[in-house]
This record gives sequence, structure tokens and C-alpha cells, in this order.
Amino acid sequence: MPLQNRVTPMGDIVATPHRGTFTGNRGIIHDPATKTLLTKRWSSPAWLVCLCAFRGKRREVMARQSWTELFFLDEATALAAGHRPCFYCRRDDANRFRAAWEQGNGVSGVRAADIDKVLHGERLDHRRKRLHPLTAPFRTLPDGAMVQAGDESFLILQGRALPWSFAGYGQPREELTTPQLLTPPSTLRALQAGYQPVLHPSVKASRGAQRRGCALLPP
Repeated sequence: MPLQNRVTPMGDIVATPHRGTFTGNRGIIHDPATKTLLTKRWSSPAWLVCLCAFRGKRREVMARQSWTELFFLDEATALAAGHRPCFYCRRDDANRFRAAWEQGNGVSGVRAADIDKVLHGERLDHRRKRLHPLTAPFRTLPDGAMVQAGDESFLILQGRALPWSFAGYGQPREELTTPQLLTPPSTLRALQAGYQPVLHPSVKASRGAQRRGCALLPP
């Protein structure tokens, strides 16, 4: 049976046999004796996106009273759920994210804890995912942003809406009914300022994504 450790763009943590391309955490939210989640879904405001492989280190998932290993389809999914790059295993990406976050939000000299404080207010509405109204058509959103329309989540890429699933992204939809913003507004402004999240290889058929510099995972 798969463990309950896969994160959706809505921030829910579910069990699925599909594997993620990034890991991350929200602190300790599991019982190592049973490898099951506790009732809480975060124990720290630092919600991280980490590499699945780093310096040859190996961890048995949910086996220790340490951070709870969560998994994401790709970085766009993790950002939509309210996470941000880790300064330990992804230092260069985290510094790029911070620089874009500062530029997009008109601030300077921020620490990781400052970003976490803003994100924590943007990603949650009590225990539920906070959705944000769109102030412009979804087609104008930067690549890597995500929206929610009904029960489906969508990645925005070159003005197109690609439906999200645990296995990857589907064929683009031309129209969405009353979409709402999943990606926290401060992260959206970082995307607008030039941060390029790593996308799942299911979008690689889009040559425009490569032309515009989106980072794609290898198949």
C-alpha cells in the first residue's frame, strides 16, 4: 500500500502509487511507528521543496521522528501548494527564488523566515487551501502558475491551461469556468519577475516551453 505522502496543488496529502519528481516537507507530521500522518498537516511555517537525490544520502520514508517526506509531481505543483525551494539542498534555486520574490514583491533583504511568514498567510484559510481571485484572464499568467476550476487544477503554460494529474499534465483546455488562483500571490509575483519552476516532462511536447526557458525534468 502506498504511503499518504503525495501533495496535490490544493495542498492535500494523499496516498497514490504514482511517484513524485521532488520531495519536501512541512516539519514532522507523521508517526514513524505506523508510517501514517497525524491529524495536523504542518508543524512548521517553512514548507520546503527539496531534491529527491542529494549527495548520495538515502532516507527510509516516514521511518524516523524527523521531517515527514512529502512528494510532488513537479515544482509548479509544490509552489501552488504553498511550498518554496529549500536553501540546503537547492541553494542556487532558493537564492534565485528569493531574488525574484524580492523583485516581484518590491522588497529587499528578506530572509527565508520572512518569505515563510508571507506564504503562510497566503496558502491557508484555517485548515483549508486558500484560493485567490484572478485579477486578469488566466491566459496572462506567467508560465508555472496554477489555477483551480471546479474540481480540477491546471498549469498555465504559454497562456494555455494544462489539466494536472498525479501522472502528469493532459491536453490544454481552451476555456475554464471561473478559475481561481492556486499559486500564492507573492509566489506568482516571483514567477512574473522571472523565476522558472521545474516542470514535469509531460509538458515537453510544447516547443514554446523550451524556447521561453522553462526548466523541464528529463523523461
